Amino acid sequence: MVSGSGAGHGRTPFPPPCHVPGPDGPWEEVQERVEATGRAVVHTTWGQWLTAALLDPGLRTLLGRDWPRYRQHPAPAGRLILAVSRTVLKHTAAAALQVPAARLDLAYLPGGRPVLRGLGADLQVSLAHTDELIVVGVSRTGPVGVDAEPAGRRISFEALRDHVCTAGEARLLGALPEEARTETFLRLWTLKEAYAKALGHGMRRRFSGIGFEWDETATARLTGDTAREWAFATHLVDERYLVSEAYRRETAAPVPDGPCAASSGQAREGPPPAVPPHAPRVPGLPGRRGPGQR
Repeated sequence: MVSGSGAGHGRTPFPPPCHVPGPDGPWEEVQERVEATGRAVVHTTWGQWLTAALLDPGLRTLLGRDWPRYRQHPAPAGRLILAVSRTVLKHTAAAALQVPAARLDLAYLPGGRPVLRGLGADLQVSLAHTDELIVVGVSRTGPVGVDAEPAGRRISFEALRDHVCTAGEARLLGALPEEARTETFLRLWTLKEAYAKALGHGMRRRFSGIGFEWDETATARLTGDTAREWAFATHLVDERYLVSEAYRRETAAPVPDGPCAASSGQAREGPPPAVPPHAPRVPGLPGRRGPGQR
């Protein structure tokens, strides 16, 4: 399964997401990554941010156009997650832009994709949450998408195969042992959802129309993307969650030896048809939310 980050566009590696346990940071690593590569991914849990977010006297200003939705949400848990997830997103974007979070205006496109208006509008953002985990991706170099699922989630390959997989992917995954098939299928799902989010399509795009393959360096890439416009990676976070990220580069790639460069010991992504037998297994945990439920 996944034990580290995959390689990014060309030879530029993807480091694991930054853990930021609260609004006070630390944010230095996020800023360094954005300066070096134009992108960064942050992870945290809503419980770590809950108290700070709810006690913030400026919460109404911070939530902005999300404030009415927060106040009218029918479920208390959903209301808290909405407040915390948008707070994490705005603080992450603010760190990338090095401006106060309250100055940012967060809006949504018709498909639900979050966007910044006015100040920071050139920064692309993406949000995912599942169970306790919240993940935010930011990019100054093109569209970004992130997705997360509990690593031990049990999903039915037979029931979802035709919706998620191309014919070739279905054949290759079908030849795997059951445990490896389930783990790799979940990983493939998160990659496709991250890609769909980067496009702004979300669950409206049929995943069986999106194909993935793996190159000679075991790096995931989009089938037919001969120009290598897109870059992908999957990480195991907190030993409990799969986090996938997708980027489309619209400017020249930064040099690969900046602060974001992965260490030589970081594992690369492996293809669904050949899960390395020596790869550490992901500990199984019961999932509480299904793929695509955000």
